Amino acid sequence: MKRFLIDANLPRGVPIWQSDLFLFVADIDPAWSDSEIWNYAKLNGHTIVTKDADFSNRIIVSEPPPNVVHLRIGNLKLAELIAFVTLQWNGILAQSASHKLVQVYRDRVESIA
Repeated sequence: MKRFLIDANLPRGVPIWQSDLFLFVADIDPAWSDSEIWNYAKLNGHTIVTKDADFSNRIIVSEPPPNVVHLRIGNLKLAELIAFVTLQWNGILAQSASHKLVQVYRDRVESIA
């Protein structure tokens, strides 16, 4: 079963996302609106992984599903993004299991239950 829906604004090339737990919006329909992504994730119980603040704003006033992981790390080269996500992913997983929003910054991870 897929658990994480990776938004179209993130690259496929992150090795840790290459398992059956991950599904890419780009593989479904890269032209989907935020609402279509939200509804798909909600229907399927996925956590949205994104760089788009619209999802963070929406989950603040909503109840899960879906949950949201918001990568608030600015623009990184692919190699830097891969290194960052690989280093942080276990902490992100732990937080996303019990929090509706996980905001990941370069220097910290914040969660909202």
